[in-house]
Amino acid sequence: MSNEATSVPNRITLTEGYTGHLDGRLTGQRWTVGPARLTKISVGEMDNNVYVVESIATGDVLLIDAANDAPQLVAHLREHAPSLKEVLTTHLHADHWIGLAETVESLGLSTIASPGDAGSIDIPTDRHVSHGDHLEVGDLRLEVIGLRGHTPDGIALLLRTDEGTHLFSGDSLFPGGPGKTGSPEEFATLMNDLESRVFDVLPDDVVVHPGHGDDTTVGAERPSLPEWRERGW
Repeated sequence: MSNEATSVPNRITLTEGYTGHLDGRLTGQRWTVGPARLTKISVGEMDNNVYVVESIATGDVLLIDAANDAPQLVAHLREHAPSLKEVLTTHLHADHWIGLAETVESLGLSTIASPGDAGSIDIPTDRHVSHGDHLEVGDLRLEVIGLRGHTPDGIALLLRTDEGTHLFSGDSLFPGGPGKTGSPEEFATLMNDLESRVFDVLPDDVVVHPGHGDDTTVGAERPSLPEWRERGW
């Protein structure tokens, strides 16, 4: 894999501070939560969210979903995350890995995905992770939460710190409901996983960072669980 410099300028507009809302493609926000520096970036025509998780103490970095706009993303990561070594893909849908091959090739990254979805991602997976596993990013420890249904083996990542807990939910949980499913059986599977692995065990103040659009919290969504079950989506 190549680590040669790219001539593409860093076109991502990055602001410090956090609101959870990004104003258009190639915009981003960076903020600090205890020992972690987090970045959220919007890429592509489908408003995909890319996340960067960095240990402030060690400089180690994890990229979540190299979704699109690879030249600009690579330029941004070269400037702001030079210690990046790994990228995790939350699920198999192509809009979350369109930029993966170019990002991996340009930066020499190792790839991480779930075993059930990895075979449908158009680049080899170096490391498989499943529900209950953990990823170490310097002194940060992220828990892998399996959320099946939107895809056969979708995964989310949970980062706990003394200053807040953050769930990177992929396309399994959004403001207003779960991710899209293709059958009543898949919907039931996703709702069961969300209830048993997220809502039954996490407090209301956990911030949810989805694969598209704005953030939410577990507490904001919890009252709507019966409504989601009733409507079936």
